Amino acid sequence: MKKESGLTWKLGLFVIIGLLLFFSTIYFVGKQKNMFGSTFHLKTQFKTVSGLQVGNNVRFSGINIGTVSEIDLVTDSSVMVVLVMKDEVQKFIKTDATASIGSDGLMGDKILMISPGTASMNTVKNNDQIGSKSPIEIADLMSSLKTSVDNAGIITSQLAQVSYKINNGNGALSKLISDEGFSNSLKSTLTNLQTSTDQFSKFTTNLNDGKLATKLDSTMSNLQAGTKGLNDNMNAVKHSFLLRGYFKKQKKADAKKQADLKKAADLKNKKALADPALNSKDSIKQ
Repeated sequence: MKKESGLTWKLGLFVIIGLLLFFSTIYFVGKQKNMFGSTFHLKTQFKTVSGLQVGNNVRFSGINIGTVSEIDLVTDSSVMVVLVMKDEVQKFIKTDATASIGSDGLMGDKILMISPGTASMNTVKNNDQIGSKSPIEIADLMSSLKTSVDNAGIITSQLAQVSYKINNGNGALSKLISDEGFSNSLKSTLTNLQTSTDQFSKFTTNLNDGKLATKLDSTMSNLQAGTKGLNDNMNAVKHSFLLRGYFKKQKKADAKKQADLKKAADLKNKKALADPALNSKDSIKQ
């Protein structure tokens, strides 16, 4: 009898411990899944949920505040996600908050993250729908990475071709690097260019100092004096005894030529006035 009562006591204790563990597990899981306490629901819509599943955590400012309760396919390009969250965080979520899908660590489960809205907006109500941001697909990242790798390969190939042409070609850059004579010639050209630049700099310095301007003024004064002297000499020659008659004849010839030109012009004007038809013809010709 004592042996049987001892076994019964042990069995009862084992059952009690098992029940305690069972209820503790239920309570812990229920608490994590928001099965106990006050909750509210929010909705958001995505084109693709990228592997998000019912039961995944919902985070707000890095804190787990709820779970994903439903995922329903609305159309072929729209998925509705329903969230159940703790009632005490409702006052912190504004109507302009946005939902996005991320990962819990590098290789962790998918989670739904809610970004805070602006403080001036109203808080959400039960069963409200908030905006969403499209998740970054791994396929898109891999495609972008592949494009970058392909471009890097093309650039590497082109750099190799340029390097080969520099090492084996006859271009100016190749000569500059490998041909000592060409390099020396280029260096001499640059030296001459520097010398010319220095000389031009000295010229502009003298010009700014006024020395060159003084020399130019002096030269112009000498030219004016020489011109005046030449005019004086010509006047003296005109009044000399030997050439006076020649210059008088030349003056008379010029006066006669001017008189003839004036007579011809006057005659032409008289004819034009006398014959209007001729005047109209001349106008048409002009």
